[in-house]
Amino acid sequence: MIDFRTDPSRYRHWRLEVEPPLARLVLDATEDAPLHPGYLLKQNSYDLGVDLELYDATQRLRFEHPEVRVVVIESGKDRVFCAGANIGMLAAASPAHKINFCKFTNETRLAIEDASRCSQQRYLCAIRGTAAGGGYELALACDWIMLADDGSSAVSLPEVALLGVLPGTGGLTRLVDQRRVRRDRADIFCTLEEGIKGRRALEWGLVDELVPLSRFGDAVTERARSLAAESDRPADARGLVLEPLERELGESSLRYSRLRVDWNAERGVGMITVLGPKTVPPEDPSAIGSGFWTLAIARELEDALLHLRFEAPAVGLLVIRSEGSLSAVAAFDAFLAKHAGHWLVREIVGLWKRTLKRLEVGSRTVFALVDSESCFAGSLAELLFAADQCYARAESGGSGPSGGSGPSGACVRLSAMNFGPLPMANGLTRLETRFLGDPAALERARSLVDRDLEAGEAAATGLVTAALDEVDWDDETRIAIEERASFSGDALTGLEANLRFAGPETVETKIFGRLSAWQNWIFQRPSATGEAGALRRYGSGVRPTLDTGRL
Repeated sequence: MIDFRTDPSRYRHWRLEVEPPLARLVLDATEDAPLHPGYLLKQNSYDLGVDLELYDATQRLRFEHPEVRVVVIESGKDRVFCAGANIGMLAAASPAHKINFCKFTNETRLAIEDASRCSQQRYLCAIRGTAAGGGYELALACDWIMLADDGSSAVSLPEVALLGVLPGTGGLTRLVDQRRVRRDRADIFCTLEEGIKGRRALEWGLVDELVPLSRFGDAVTERARSLAAESDRPADARGLVLEPLERELGESSLRYSRLRVDWNAERGVGMITVLGPKTVPPEDPSAIGSGFWTLAIARELEDALLHLRFEAPAVGLLVIRSEGSLSAVAAFDAFLAKHAGHWLVREIVGLWKRTLKRLEVGSRTVFALVDSESCFAGSLAELLFAADQCYARAESGGSGPSGGSGPSGACVRLSAMNFGPLPMANGLTRLETRFLGDPAALERARSLVDRDLEAGEAAATGLVTAALDEVDWDDETRIAIEERASFSGDALTGLEANLRFAGPETVETKIFGRLSAWQNWIFQRPSATGEAGALRRYGSGVRPTLDTGRL
């Protein structure tokens, strides 16, 4: 079983060294410590075990080290920065593991870019030796890339020429969309097995700075301090230690302090129940601890989603409920809005934003149910708008589908958190995406902030899919869930991915909606994973058999 909970004392592949205002993340992969047996992590190659440590480190740097303004990523080995994803792992892994591995590494690289953009914690990549495939893609997620000018250090994306697959963590998109590398040059670069080094790498825009090896260390420190001067992170703030995440794992259940997860693999359905806050937020951000409700629920939901992704592949439908007080959730939202400029509040909101995104790219149907026990207010109501379908329970004779003016058995409440701080991968809020092309509906929703909206009004406003009378509630929701779970998982994954991210295309939506989809398909083709495919024959001395046909 894969456990995503770790901390620096348990890292086997990374060293985290903090030297304010800088920190260094040193990749020194332990060859004989792969996540699964059967391969060695040679040449600083990585598997999911290496990458989950990297993700943990990026999280801790944001929360525990406000004094760190620049993170330097470098290698602890001579003559190699990172050889990318481990080929032996890829050749032996199941299709599902390869897909989820690529997805997680994409999310980690995007989290690095988010740290720079939203937390003012810059990333600098210092390359001595070879940065190949995923190793160079890690560099591409950084703000600044420095390459040693020593005659051998080089960058490459050799997957097409060497392995019959594509760069799997956004390399193609970042080359042309973010670094603005000319298309023809990018085409040449991505078909060169040996990569590009020295002056040519700098001229083509593949790196930002070329430095002689004799002064490489000093130049990296100088550049890092220059980047640090551009950051607004507080030098004298006290970080928040991310305490170990406690959970109880059953055969088909997970229990956290604020979250319950139950699933039935045979039915293909999982139920996630979010428990609202039992306390009020503190008076001052300096009093925030690991138990702060919004932070705790974000960490717990993220861990649960990752566990389900890797350990419960048969669960194709997630049903989300909540229990608690609307006013209690609203109080935490009000606190977050009031202290939005505080560095720690910024990090908490950012983690909730990234957790919601993780839900949306999880290749699972998401339904949400609102009943009289629910507390879907503000930031928690984002789960409703992330869902593919959402149903609210109305009391008999109330404001259900048949009309009427009685009270509803369920309410939804909007807050300022629904109108800006939590954008989707497309750069829009979920309500902007929901009401794309209908600005009047969006403004109507904005006018309802801080009101308890009963089931019928929520449905009429477009905040839920439908309001169902309590008499029909059990049957209607059961039928909807059973019908959805009976469809083709492949077809639903494609359907949902196409519908969820309406509106403008961004680097993030390209990576998940386009590159990841094609990469996952290409990884299953005979040229890559067949008996004579490139992944299986890599390192054997025998040339692979590649299918040169075009479908």
